[in-house]
Amino acid sequence: MNQRIAQIALVVKDYDEAIEFYTQKLNFTLIEDTVLSDTKRWVVVSPKGEKGCNLLLAKASNERQLESVGNQTGGRVFLFMFTDDFWRDYHSMVEKGIRFIRPPQEEVYGTVAVFEDLYGNLWDFIQPSSENSAS
Repeated sequence: MNQRIAQIALVVKDYDEAIEFYTQKLNFTLIEDTVLSDTKRWVVVSPKGEKGCNLLLAKASNERQLESVGNQTGGRVFLFMFTDDFWRDYHSMVEKGIRFIRPPQEEVYGTVAVFEDLYGNLWDFIQPSSENSAS
């Protein structure tokens, strides 16, 4: 058996502002942007070098979904992004206005900080330690 998570849906307020944030501020690649109807698009972004799981940017289509934008996990860290060079990417993100809500610190598993995306979702930003790099 071979299974994997291909995409995670992230509810957003607006497709274009979300694309701009992920591609310009976090340096993600826009994988796909296909119009499905007058109100719906299939928008997929991915961190540079990612060969597995992508983000599907899904525009909120009703009040309940709109209320979830920025709080899909009830205030907990939602996504975990690994890097091969923490300080390079951290400084780049700070220069581009990314708001870190927990400063960088060294943990047994690597260097980590927590940032918010444009809607307030929390992300762990991690450079795994060498013994954890296969995680």
